[in-house]
This record gives sequence, structure tokens and C-alpha cells, in this order.
Amino acid sequence: MATRDLLFELGTEELPPRALHTLMEALREETAGRLRKAGLEYAYLNAYATPRRLSLVVHELTESQPDRIVERRGPALKAAFDADGNPTPAALGFAKSCGVTVDALETLKNAKGEWLMCRLRQKGAATAEILPGILRQALAALPIPKRMRWGEGEAEFVRPVHWVVLLFGDEVIDAEILGVRASNTSRGHRFHCRHPLTFAAPDHYAQTLMADGRVIVDFGERRNHVHQQALKLAEQVGGQAHLEDGLLDEVTALVEWPVGIVGTYDARYLDLPKEVLITVMQSHQKYFPVLDREGGLLPHFIAIANLDSSRPETVRRGNERVIRPRLADAEFFWNQDLKIPLEQHLDKLGGIVFQKTLGTLLDKTRRLEKLVETLADLLGGDRTKAIRAARLAKTDLVTDMVGEFPELQGIMGRYYALAQGEDPEVASALEEQYRPRQAGGRLPETRTGEMLALADKTDTLIGIFSIGQVPTGAKDPYALRRAALGIIRILVEKKLDLDLATLLKQSAGLYAHPFDHDAVARQVYDFILERLRGYLLDRGFTPHEFEAVAALRPESLLDFIQRIEAVHAFRALPEAASLSEANKRIRNILRKSGQDRFAAPDAGLFREEQEKALFQAVQEAHDAIEPLLSRRDYTAALKRLAGLKDTVDAFFDHVMVMTEDPNVRSNRLNLLAKTSGLFLRIADISRLQG
Repeated sequence: MATRDLLFELGTEELPPRALHTLMEALREETAGRLRKAGLEYAYLNAYATPRRLSLVVHELTESQPDRIVERRGPALKAAFDADGNPTPAALGFAKSCGVTVDALETLKNAKGEWLMCRLRQKGAATAEILPGILRQALAALPIPKRMRWGEGEAEFVRPVHWVVLLFGDEVIDAEILGVRASNTSRGHRFHCRHPLTFAAPDHYAQTLMADGRVIVDFGERRNHVHQQALKLAEQVGGQAHLEDGLLDEVTALVEWPVGIVGTYDARYLDLPKEVLITVMQSHQKYFPVLDREGGLLPHFIAIANLDSSRPETVRRGNERVIRPRLADAEFFWNQDLKIPLEQHLDKLGGIVFQKTLGTLLDKTRRLEKLVETLADLLGGDRTKAIRAARLAKTDLVTDMVGEFPELQGIMGRYYALAQGEDPEVASALEEQYRPRQAGGRLPETRTGEMLALADKTDTLIGIFSIGQVPTGAKDPYALRRAALGIIRILVEKKLDLDLATLLKQSAGLYAHPFDHDAVARQVYDFILERLRGYLLDRGFTPHEFEAVAALRPESLLDFIQRIEAVHAFRALPEAASLSEANKRIRNILRKSGQDRFAAPDAGLFREEQEKALFQAVQEAHDAIEPLLSRRDYTAALKRLAGLKDTVDAFFDHVMVMTEDPNVRSNRLNLLAKTSGLFLRIADISRLQG
């Protein structure tokens, strides 16, 4: 089938930099999916993005959809012919609508009856005809939280659209997309290319834009340019560029023709905390800091301009002039904040609402003080340090520095606490309470920090769940999923054997408004378990293994991990499949038996050798695994229980459980309950099926 290349470019006003890469990838996926659904084949697809454009080049796209056979069902056979076998008007009309004679029709038979049927070859639509619709649908499906309108039209997009290129081979597809008529004319760099760019064909789209338009349209290539320039310029001043992926992506999304510049600032600002300077440079100015070999800051930064200036010194001085007042403000905030002890900020917390039903940040502070006291008892931490850290936990939120740079919360608390003579572990905890700050981020390093982080996250989870604001879909304004995962990582990766159920109930009891404490604690526990599922599946455990342990609802997540590791090892044993099936059978028998309670088996009621043997084996296994369970050696315990396989198999082969004698039947049910109960002390292995 004949093919052509396709070029689609959507020219806009400056797109949101943090969303640019996501929009590009979404346009790629949405378009590719719709092309496949339409039956259009292609070799490969490239997606591009700059601040002023989203574009696609689809290579070797077929010129039309393939023809397909369409089956049309007509009247029922009994209504299609009369008693003499002649076609009725219904059959004649159906044949005419299909453009054939009645003799050319076929019969469709299935369980519901028989009908006349016509097979028609439907010619595939031309690609040029259906492409505009495909692209409109792909654009409409992009993840844009809030769309805007412009001018007098009805089109909506993340930013106003100024031009559209839609070129199929050398043919311009006549279509209107987002209110703009498509052509083969594009625009280059806003300053370096004042003339329109005309494409005769999609070939060499990226190369043409670079050579004639001074635009590096490939996001990855442009990012690499930014990266390499930053590294090279940092070396020129004797340092190394501090490059974070998020900022690299954002800077790449801000420029079409990146040109790096090294700037300098007054070395006196190096007396400020390193994180303050980095925040000023990265978050506010989109500059890359420059570090020395020991990781300290040098008084330089790297800016990425969006043009190749004939007067680079002027550009450099302009960037230095912009950052100077920012650093001066930070220096002023630092000096002013140091004059006021953190504890003196407590009263101000009473004026900041955490959540209208849950009270103020001062109310939250009081709850944290009590909760860390409980945690200190449960985890063996220093109660005095924990309470002090909880008392100061939120005080830096009302400092001038954090008011200007909210991302420094906790970090500034640590600096101020150290400067004001607080215990170093208390100071560290003020920062560590927010860890992990992102997926895979660092965990608290001190016991006091662990306790404060757990208390803060637990208090938020219980509080928000208690007022019914459970996360739904993608909406999670209080970052409860991140809080739950943080609790999981701290408990599991720091190997803290904490009774989570008790902690949740204690936290619920610290709130003053009315709600069902036990129900909310259970709800939050389930929410944490759901996050634990994803955490464990990412580490190679299976859904069945997770369900086997979750059925027991272990109170300690560390205990949960030890159990699922044992179940994972158990599944590799040759006896596992048979015992899993046997446990499933036992659970079904017990559930259908109608017996509500199960007592200890009575050896005097056994009649068959196989049930006597199972009773003896279960007793011996019980005695053998007791010391193993006491030290949580679940792997060894399950391995010991695997030895029951042959005895359990023999029981089911020779013993009828639901016998007519009610006493014997009940005794056999008791024996099965005792057998299943041994496994249930570790996990519900009946859930390992499938």
C-alpha cells in the first residue's frame, strides 16, 4: 500500500514549561492510538515540542484505510420467504438496499435463530480525509486542567493557537484545527528568524527548523545542549554544575535556541545556608548553581538564554542584576529570623488554619506533642527530644524566609534551631519530619526525626479521613497518598516494628470533633495497605502473595514484610500448590458446613487411620512452629508446615468429612479448622491460587 510522511505542527503562544514534556508525550500516545484504531499503519512516529509548538512527524503513513468486509443482517429467515419459498417484500427490500439480488444473500445462523445476511466490501477512507478528525480528538484528549479561549472563536486550548502545519507528503490537507486553517507555513525563532518558513514536504523537518529557523525542535536534543553547556561553563570557572532533572526539563521547555551564560554574585552571600541560595537560583531564576569539588557553593551561576546575543556581556550583567536583589532579600530574611527564637512563633501558629474542622497549626502542634510521646514509648526513642521537636515542628512556617520560599520549610527550621542552641537531633528532626519529600527521597536519619515524621503524616491522614475528604481519582490536595507511602517506607526500610493499628487509634483520639474513631482508624489502615500493595508489587511480589498476608491484617508493617517474604519463599516449594489448593478446599468446606464455632478435635471420635494421622501431624507441626513464630521465622514455619502435604492429601483421599454422624462430622470439621489455623497464623495461603 502506498505511503507518505505526515507533518503536523501546532504553533502557539508560550506553553506552560512544566507541562510541555507531558503534553508532547500525550500528543504522541493519543495520536498513535487513534491512527492504529483507524487501521492506519506507519513505520514510526516522532514527537517534538518547544515553548511555541507541539509537532509530530509520522513516517510512512498509509494513504488510506484498508478495505474491510462488513456484514449486514437482514430480516429473519421465516419472514424472508413465504410458504412457497418465494422472497417476501422484506427480503427483496433488504437485497435492494445491499445492491444485490436475493440469490446473492447468505444465511446467518446462531443460537438465537436464522437471518438473511449480506457481505459488503467497504472501501477504506482516504487518510487525508480522516486525519483532521484524528488530530482534533488527540488534542482534545491532552491532559490540560484548564483550557482557555482567545479572540472571537470557540476553540479552546492551553494557549492561543497562531498557526497550523498539516502536510501529507507534498499535499497540504485543507482543514481547520482549533480555529486556524492549516497550511505548510511555520515560524522559526521569535528573534533569530523573522521570515515565515515553508515546508515542501515533511522530510528533514527538524533539520530545516534548526538550519533556517534557529529552533532545536527535538526536546531531548535541546535538553542535551542545555546539559552540555552547563557542564562546560561550570568547568570554566573551576566548578561543576548542580543539575537536577526537573530544572533541566523546565529550562529546556523555556528555550528554543539555548545559549549558556556564566554569571557571578557577591561571595558574601555564601554565608547564607546553601539551600537558600540554591532555591533562589533554581526556583525563582531558573539558574543552575555551581559547586566546588566538596559540594559547597561557588559564587557563580549558569543561566540559559533563549537567543544568541551579539552582546553576551549585556545579557550576563542583566542576569546578575536580576539575582542581586533576590539574594539581598534572602540575607535580610535570614538575619531578621535569627533574632526571634523559634518557640516565640508558637502563638502565631494559632492564627493559621490547618483545616477549618481540624483547627489551627497550633492545634496540630499539640497533637504532635502527644503523638510523639506515644511513639517514643513504642519505638524506644527519647521522649524529651521528641516532644521538643514536635513543639517546634511548624514554627519555621511563620518565619520571613519560609514565607518567601515555602519549599524551605523544615530546612530553615533546622538551621534556625541549630543557630539558637537546640539539640542537634531536635534540629535535624525539624527537617526530617517532611521526609521523604518525593518518591524515592531520603528518609529521616535520626530516631527523633523518624518519630516526628510518622506523627505528622499519621495526624494528617487521620484528620482528613475523619472529615470525609478521602482522595478520589487524581485529586489529593493534602498529599495523603504520599503521606501513606512515607509511613510505609519509614517503617519498612528503617525496620521499625511499630503497632500501626494502635498508633492510628491513638491519633484519632487526639481530635476533638465527633467521628467514629475505630472506623476511621480502620479506613486509614486500609488506605495504607493499598499503598503497601503497590510498594510490594514494584519489588517483585505478586498480588496473590499480598492478599494472602493482607487477609490477616498484621498490625506491624515490618511483620507484614516478614510474612510476605515467607509466602514468596513458600511458593517455590514443590508442596506449595497442593497445600494451597487443600487450604482453599478446607475453607470452602468450613464455610458451607453451617458450623459457626470450631473446638479442639476429640481423638476419641476418630475412625479412620488417615484422620488420626492428620491429627498427630498437626499436633507435631503446632509444637514445632511455636518457637519459630515467636521469633517471626515465618519462612522456616511454612517450610515445616509444607511437610503436612502427604498427610493432608491422604485425609482427603480416604476420609469423608460431611458424614451422616453429626458428632464425627463436627469432629472432622474441627480437625480441618485446626489444620487451616496453623497456616493462618502466618498467611491465608488459600489465596495463592490463580
